[in-house]
This record gives sequence, structure tokens and C-alpha cells, in this order.
Amino acid sequence: MREPTVRTMRLESVFEPARLAPAPASGSEARLHGERGVALVIALLSTLLMTALGMALMLTTMTETMITGNYRDGVEAMYAADAAIERTLQDLLTVPDWNTAISTADGVRSNVTSSFITGDLSPTLIDGRTLDLTKATAAVNCPHVVPVPGSCSAPDMELSTDMRPWGLNNPQWRLYAYGPVSDFVPTGTINSPFYVAVWVADDPSETDDNPSVDGTTADNPGRGVIQLRAEAFGPNGAHRIIETTLARTDTTEIERGYTGQRGQDEQNRRARKAAVQTPGKQLTQSQMSLGGGF
Repeated sequence: MREPTVRTMRLESVFEPARLAPAPASGSEARLHGERGVALVIALLSTLLMTALGMALMLTTMTETMITGNYRDGVEAMYAADAAIERTLQDLLTVPDWNTAISTADGVRSNVTSSFITGDLSPTLIDGRTLDLTKATAAVNCPHVVPVPGSCSAPDMELSTDMRPWGLNNPQWRLYAYGPVSDFVPTGTINSPFYVAVWVADDPSETDDNPSVDGTTADNPGRGVIQLRAEAFGPNGAHRIIETTLARTDTTEIERGYTGQRGQDEQNRRARKAAVQTPGKQLTQSQMSLGGGF
């Protein structure tokens, strides 16, 4: 008798077994996964904060440096303008007739000018700017017509305004001296980047309605009195102006002048210190010094 044959068949699924989903994480593990990358965000915020603080500190330092520099330039400009008055004063004291100083030669410069004249009427300043002294003269005489360049006629100068209320007696400024402060003395020992210009004009207190002639009558309050205006131009737009009243004295044969705002004490100091001058002669010696900032 034939024995039965037993066949074993193995069935394999053509499908891959299903992937099992991960078991849900516990509470601590969930928090760790949710805070991933926080350290990077904190580091970026800290870097941004430190950068902002650094930029603020740098900006403050630059601003303070600019303020200090502007203040230094302003003070030096004031000293330069005052030195220009002192330098020009020495020349005016030797002019016997001030009418030649306040009358015009070419509409810009006076008939008699100072010995301190360097260069032309369009100098280049230390910072590269060009100064037009012809336009500057027009701006001084006719501030109400600026910004029209170079436009300053006789009717404009005689116009009564808030800045120039004297009408026909308005000062008509004439350029008398100009040049770099470093050229004050021929030795070249003055180290200054400033450029100065000085104008001269008749005193507005006169009543003769003629700003080109000093008062001649005894009852004229402006007789023997003229004005000086000095402007100093320097780096970074530094600019200062000084106006001075200059008068003759009647108590000595040697004619001297004084600046009105300094009074009799300053006049006496000049008389003791200055070299004796004869009208029409030149100075034999002049000494001065100028500091260059702080």
C-alpha cells in the first residue's frame, strides 16, 4: 500500500509588514523636543543687542568728537578775527586821512588798503572751498538781496532795513585787508588754517548822509569815528565775525585809536605797550602770537 505524500506549502505575503507608529513620548521628552533651537535664537538676540550697544557707543563717541572739534574751531576763529582787527588797526593808525580808507576804489576795496593783503579776491580755503571776497563784500553791504550773487547797487546799500536802519548813512563796507593768518608775520611761525578778511566803513551815527566821507563838522556825532569788520573762515565751515568801532583821540599830537567795546583801560594799555607811531609812517616792529586750538 502506497504511503501518502505530505506536501508542505509556505505562503509569503507579497506585502511589506506595516510600519509601527512610535510610542507617544512622555511629558519631559515632549518639552525637550519643543525647545530645540532656543539656544540659537538667544545667541542671535544677544549678538544683535551687543551690536546695537556698540553702534550706539561708537555714534556717541563720533558725535562728541565732532562737537569738540567744532567748538575748538569756533574759538580759534574768534581769536583769528580778533587778531585780524589788531593787525589792521596798526595800519589804520598811520593813515592821516581816514576818508581815503572808507572811500571806494573799485567798488570792493578802499582807496588806501592795509599792508596785509595776500593773494587775489578768490582764495582757496584749507578745506578746499573757494571764498569769493567780491560776493562777500556784497553780502555784507546788502544782506537783504542775498542769495542773488554780486547784486548790490547803491540804492540797495541805502535801503533802510531791520539790519541796516540808517538809510543814507548805512555803512558801505570796503575791503581793507585779507589773507591767511599764517601770513601775519613774515617769519611763518604762526600755524593756523584760518583765512581772514577785514572791511572798513564810516560810522553809522553820522548825520551827513555820505558814508564815503568821515564827518567834518564839529556837531557831527560820528566825526573821527569809523568801523572795522573782521571775518575769519576756517575748516569745517568755521566762521566768526567781529565788528569794532575805531575813533581818534584829541588829547595827543600822535593820533591813536581805540576799540569802543574795550574802553579807556584798553586804550591806556595800548599807549604804554605800542611802539610810538608817526602819522604816515610804517611800524618798525610788531609782535604777536596765536594759539592753534586746545
